[in-house]
Amino acid sequence: MRRRIWGVTVVLGLLAGVAPVADAAAAEPRHKPLPLERLFDNRAVSSDAQPGAADFDGSGASLSAQDLAAAGWTPGRSLTVDAARLKLPRTTPGEPDNVKANGQSVAVRGRGDALAFLVAGTGGEASGTGTVRYRDGSRAGFRLSAPDWRSGPLATKAVALPHINTPGGQLAEKARLYVVTVPLAFGREVASVQLPPDSGADLHVFAVSVRAAATGWTGSWSASTAGYTAVGPWSDRTLRLVVHTSTGGPRVRIRLDNTFAGTPVRVGSATVAVQEAGAGARGAPVALSFRGAAGTEIPAGAQAFSDPLGFDVPADSNLLVSFHLPQTVPAAPVHSQAIQRSYVSEPGDHTGDTAPGAYTSTISTWPFLTGVDVGGGPGSVVMLGDSITDGVRSTQDANRRWPNVLARRLLAQDEIPHYGVINHGISANRVVTDRYPGDGISTDTGGVSALHRLDRDVLAQTSARTVVVFEGVNDVRWGATAGQVIAGLREIAERARARGLRVVAATIAPCEGEKLCTAAADAERTAVNEWIRTDAGFDGVLDFDAVLRDPAQPARMLAAYDSGDHLHPGDAGLAALADSVDLKVLAG
Repeated sequence: MRRRIWGVTVVLGLLAGVAPVADAAAAEPRHKPLPLERLFDNRAVSSDAQPGAADFDGSGASLSAQDLAAAGWTPGRSLTVDAARLKLPRTTPGEPDNVKANGQSVAVRGRGDALAFLVAGTGGEASGTGTVRYRDGSRAGFRLSAPDWRSGPLATKAVALPHINTPGGQLAEKARLYVVTVPLAFGREVASVQLPPDSGADLHVFAVSVRAAATGWTGSWSASTAGYTAVGPWSDRTLRLVVHTSTGGPRVRIRLDNTFAGTPVRVGSATVAVQEAGAGARGAPVALSFRGAAGTEIPAGAQAFSDPLGFDVPADSNLLVSFHLPQTVPAAPVHSQAIQRSYVSEPGDHTGDTAPGAYTSTISTWPFLTGVDVGGGPGSVVMLGDSITDGVRSTQDANRRWPNVLARRLLAQDEIPHYGVINHGISANRVVTDRYPGDGISTDTGGVSALHRLDRDVLAQTSARTVVVFEGVNDVRWGATAGQVIAGLREIAERARARGLRVVAATIAPCEGEKLCTAAADAERTAVNEWIRTDAGFDGVLDFDAVLRDPAQPARMLAAYDSGDHLHPGDAGLAALADSVDLKVLAG
């Protein structure tokens, strides 16, 4: 059963996020709610030719209109970030384009799982308590935090721009904008939002909307963006990516993400098919559309969902998702450890090809594609983890990651719903520290921390019901203390529960014999595991440490389960993890 929380005090200390707070703190609105654009009282954007025409932060500094346009963030454009659709202000440079929060009452309507705000702070991180009011007369408070536009974390930004305009000239310094969300009461219709009062640092709001719940959809396959790397370059090429479904359904849609990017990407066309073998399709690929068009442009940091398509998606099967890149793509957001061969074509749009002949090269990453949803179904279970969840050291092209094995177990039983299982493991990922900094081209694809990617990779996932958290070994291997890991896991649980998700934690697996798995690291690992087992208060615990360890040497993985590097289980060990899960713990 999903846990819904509203009208309850919850203090989470979020990084670029929000939390519900007590209804009793909510004040009555001072004015009739108005559309946000009628409340604009600050000028954030200037033209490079007239940099003094705006003053975002009180010192004369502002965002560059040219930089925003280069990122695809043009006035009046609607874009999607973390499944929330937001409309950018339809203004010209130098006109009011945002509101400094000071208790204004904003007209916002709709039902959904969250409110989304496009925000930034000036003068430091800005935060305060606002109120959401529902059509039925009820209300709930929320805490909204906006990181500073010049010093906030790049790992959680929606978009970063390369310059800052000032009356004295342009600075080569990154400006940031953020999308943050606040949970909504399930099933209630929003009537208005009262912004937080002025609290010192200025909290600027550019847009607000209700993020619609993904009703009628279940996540069947997903992957996290692990970094932004040099590719190809690909010019007039078609990518044919092979992905493996968990549950099936009669309709399909895909999700493409331009995460971490600084420029838009153009998708000319896209198709879906069931794989026959290699790059060959079983029957003619079927065309996808995007808001009625064959292709789409995805702004920097944004995402695109394809339109619903009647297509029989089989469970536990390989799909071919093909999309044409008509322009030159020198770098892309990627999931680096696909453990699956995918394909790149010779020049041309080959999305509709049934035969594999045009696909003459292979890749071992998943660029741009982050989700495949199917129609109907009971919702999905999200696996938040590192390389063990990612399937590193499992057999390539065989779909033997432990979430794959678990998905097959779910399909073969009728005690609990046939949830989709979506894998958000990232090799080298950590709970509390970013491996990839969150901006720019990098060879490191360890991703931003679990804390920094939680909104995107868990809370915004299609019909998420439960999250299973299996992380921490990389933290302790690289010197984090048990206390730091525990604090991170606790925050993940609190934030997920505030959104109505069930939270299940897995103990950290043993790894003695791997060079970074020292006795000191093992002591921290053991302390985290003891907390998970006895004090954490999760909705369920999976004791993966107990499953994998050698009884004679508890700090070491059982040889039969070891892939050979003493850190990653092989196929047998991954199957043992999946087989050990009490399926009832996923449903409550």
